[in-house]
Amino acid sequence: MLGYRFIKYDSLENGKSKFEQLLNLFLQMLTHTNGDVSEALQWLNELDKQYGLTDDEYGVGDFIDELKEKGYIDENPGNGNISITGKTEQSIRKQSLEEIFGKLKKTKQGNHNTFKPGSGDEQNSETRPFIFGDRMEQIDFTESIRNAQINHGIDSFRMQEDDLKIRETDYKSQTSTVLMIDISHSMILYGEDRITPAKKVAMALSELITTKYPKDTLDIVVFGNDAWPIEIKDLPYLQVGPYHTNTVAGLELAMDILRRRKNANKQIFMITDGKPTCLKIGKRYYKNSFGLDRKVVNRCINLAAQCKKLKIPITTFMIASDPYLQKYVQEFTETNNGKAFFASLDKLGAFIFKDFESGKRKTVY
Repeated sequence: MLGYRFIKYDSLENGKSKFEQLLNLFLQMLTHTNGDVSEALQWLNELDKQYGLTDDEYGVGDFIDELKEKGYIDENPGNGNISITGKTEQSIRKQSLEEIFGKLKKTKQGNHNTFKPGSGDEQNSETRPFIFGDRMEQIDFTESIRNAQINHGIDSFRMQEDDLKIRETDYKSQTSTVLMIDISHSMILYGEDRITPAKKVAMALSELITTKYPKDTLDIVVFGNDAWPIEIKDLPYLQVGPYHTNTVAGLELAMDILRRRKNANKQIFMITDGKPTCLKIGKRYYKNSFGLDRKVVNRCINLAAQCKKLKIPITTFMIASDPYLQKYVQEFTETNNGKAFFASLDKLGAFIFKDFESGKRKTVY
């Protein structure tokens, strides 16, 4: 299995204190070690030996002391175990948001224009002429006064209806989202770490929603042999288990969560790298990892159809490129009238964030 490479951290950033430079690297390693502080610090020591990250004035020991002083880690006085704090968990989410969201290019692709009048939540840079029915608070007075000066001159200043400019606004729809993350064993098979990018996307999306869209809701469901909800604060510690892929259990739990949400707009994002291979029938697990089992697939297709009736679109992000999976994904997506992306690991965040943002904004005239 290939190890993790932190090449871009060979030369630490200028303009930051030694603590800030090491903290950035430390947070990255915590994501890979599932929140294990001891393992992350061992990696930091090895990187320090290889690349000389510290010097005689400031060593790794000084960094550990400062982590404690600033509330990033706690040490249990009884057994000496070190754990991260809520402050560190939030820092990891913020770092994930900056890492993923900072790479996205502005695009209008996917926006849904509407010609219905209404109030927006946020102004954008576009203006248009005033039309009957526009409200006073929509008028851009700076542009309107400028037009009046151009049209009528400064000496005989007056403002007429033709001078008025209206500032466009973006309407942000309130949405309840369930993010499903596959934690079956295949997420770390074949020397490829697929769970860490999935965790980073989940942490970044949770930070975006809680800070920018506080009226939205985000629930996170993990699924292996079974499915269960996890809290946002649990994401850094998320690990893959020796599980099969019970997509049915994940979808059933996601649907149950969304039924209790009051927002009219509901959606499911599902990150997975493989086919559904497991069902729970009573107390027994029905498993078949060899090809697509129709008994399992049919249950998934039926749930996709139920979600369509409930107006819950499912967007599937398949981080695998197996051609034989495409037919199943296409059937699942068409049944739900949802979307599907075969996303590489480095593009996963871009796909999810663009899809989420495009569904949030509508231009209001």
